[in-house]
Amino acid sequence: MKRLSRLLFLALCACTTALHGAELQIDRDGHQRRLSSAQLLADAHTQGITINLDVSYQRPMHYRAIAMKQLLPGLSQDDHLQLIASDGFVAELPAALLLNDKGSQAWLAIEDPAKPWPGLGKAADKASAGPFYLVWQNPEAAQIGPEQWPFRVVAIRQLAPLAQRFKQLLPAADASAAVQAGFAHFSKTCLACHRLNGEGDAQLGPDLNIPYSPTEYFNGDFLARYIRDPQSLRRWPQSKMPAISQAVLSDAQLAELIDYLRHMAGRKVQPQAR
Repeated sequence: MKRLSRLLFLALCACTTALHGAELQIDRDGHQRRLSSAQLLADAHTQGITINLDVSYQRPMHYRAIAMKQLLPGLSQDDHLQLIASDGFVAELPAALLLNDKGSQAWLAIEDPAKPWPGLGKAADKASAGPFYLVWQNPEAAQIGPEQWPFRVVAIRQLAPLAQRFKQLLPAADASAAVQAGFAHFSKTCLACHRLNGEGDAQLGPDLNIPYSPTEYFNGDFLARYIRDPQSLRRWPQSKMPAISQAVLSDAQLAELIDYLRHMAGRKVQPQAR
């Protein structure tokens, strides 16, 4: 209930008005501040940028944006950030990715309430990617995946790294190199929507270990096929799980991810009541 209340609160914070725009909540080092879209658009560091192939819009897009390293001064390479979307999507990002001066560069795009971005999806009345959207220039340099482009962002939090916050996600210390690599793929690709053993902050998808791991009810290669294209196995118009292409997760990496899920099926921990 507390998590739901928090998400509802954050969603309310993101509601836009013609006069004030949206508010972005930033929690760092025990301090909280809120910045309106108007404040960010007026910031001296905000500039016009072009994203050659936007992940959400699937075409070139132009934004007013501020570099993440300018938005969060004093950020260290060892820090860890969490970007929370209004729908419960939670992107976990090591700060080192956001501080690059070369290669992939991270920007927070800011929607101007007076000039809203296009809606996402085919329906004209669908909401846009705003009010705040993490976008990347040259994403391929750091192998930035789609889950690292959170849109409809309402809050940014500086937290301890995943391995410190969520012990029940970790494979056994003597797990194989493939399983350890699979944990890294899970953290990058799956944790934005799913939890495991009740741990994680996302609210979109089901727990991937409790009560059952998908490795326990998908036979043969069906789990790999489902991850590649969920609609090929289950036709569900309201499904939000995207297809995970080989460009995002190679066949070898997908096999490692499934090795991790299979390994964790033997390490079930019932989540504590929330």
